[in-house]
Amino acid sequence: MIEGIHIILTYKCNFECDHCFLYCSPQSEGTFTIKQILNVLKQAKKTGTVKDIFFEGGEPFLFYPLLLEGIKKASSVGFKVGIVTNAYGANSREDAELWIKPLIDAGLSYMHISNDEFHYEDEKENPATIAYSVALDFEIETLCINIEKPKPTSSVKDLNEKGYPIVEGEARLRGRAVEKLIKDLPMRSWQDMKECPYEDLDDPSRVHVDPFGNVHLCQGIIMGNVWKKSLTKIISDYKVEKHPICGPLIRGGPAQLVKELNISPESEYADECHLCYSVRREIIDKYSEYLAPKQVYGLK
Repeated sequence: MIEGIHIILTYKCNFECDHCFLYCSPQSEGTFTIKQILNVLKQAKKTGTVKDIFFEGGEPFLFYPLLLEGIKKASSVGFKVGIVTNAYGANSREDAELWIKPLIDAGLSYMHISNDEFHYEDEKENPATIAYSVALDFEIETLCINIEKPKPTSSVKDLNEKGYPIVEGEARLRGRAVEKLIKDLPMRSWQDMKECPYEDLDDPSRVHVDPFGNVHLCQGIIMGNVWKKSLTKIISDYKVEKHPICGPLIRGGPAQLVKELNISPESEYADECHLCYSVRREIIDKYSEYLAPKQVYGLK
C-alpha cells in the first residue's frame, strides 16, 4: 500500500555528487510547475492511502517559491509534508532561519538534510550542520543524511558465507556512482546476485514522481506515468509479476533479470544494484516505457 509520494521537484542540483543515483547536476533538465504539483497532490489524495508528501531533487531549494507553495498546498489538503535538501543557502543561523521558518509556517513537518563528504567534504561546520541545528530549534522532525563512500571490509571475520568481501557504505551503486565509485571495490559473480535487497517491488510503500510524470518504484524503474494515466489506475493496474523489470527481480534478483531478458553480462559486479543498473542501462531503448528518464542513466 502506497503511503508516501516523493515529488522530485527538480532534477537540477547545485552539486554534482559522485554518488548521485539520479545523475543530478546544474545542467540536469526537468522541473515541476505549480500546476503539475497540484495535479499530483489531487491524484495522491484520491488514492485514499497516501499520508506523506516529500519534496526532493536534485535540490528543491533551487526553486524556493515553488517549494514553499507546494508545501502550503500539500499541507492544506491534509498531508504531512517533508523535504530533502543539502541546505546550501544556510550560510549562517540567520540565513537558515530565513529559509526554514516560512516552510514551517506553510506546514512543513519533516526535514532531511544531506551532510556528508560528497556535499561538504570534511567541514565541521557547513550549511547542512547550521540548518540541522536551526531545524531542531524549531522542533520539527529532523534527520541528518550521511552517505559514506563504498569500501570493502578487510577483516576475515566480516567475510560472508561465500568468502566475498562485503561492500560497506550507504552509497547505492547506480547512476553516477557506477561511473565514479566502482574502482577498487571487490567484485562477485553475477550469478550469485539472486535478490533485490533494498526495494519492496511487490508491495511498495512509497514511490517517486518526477517532472516528466514518471512514477518510480526504484529510481529509473517506472510503474507508470501520471500525465498519461491516473495514479489510482497506475496502482490498481500494477502487477509485479507482469512488469518486465520488476517481475524477474522478485523471482530471482538481478541474476534472474539477466537470464529472462537474455543479457550477456560481464562476469562480475560489485553488488546487486551495480548489476541491476548496468543491465537496465543496456536495455533502456527496448523497455523505454519501464526505464526512464534516460538522464538518470547518464544518457541523452
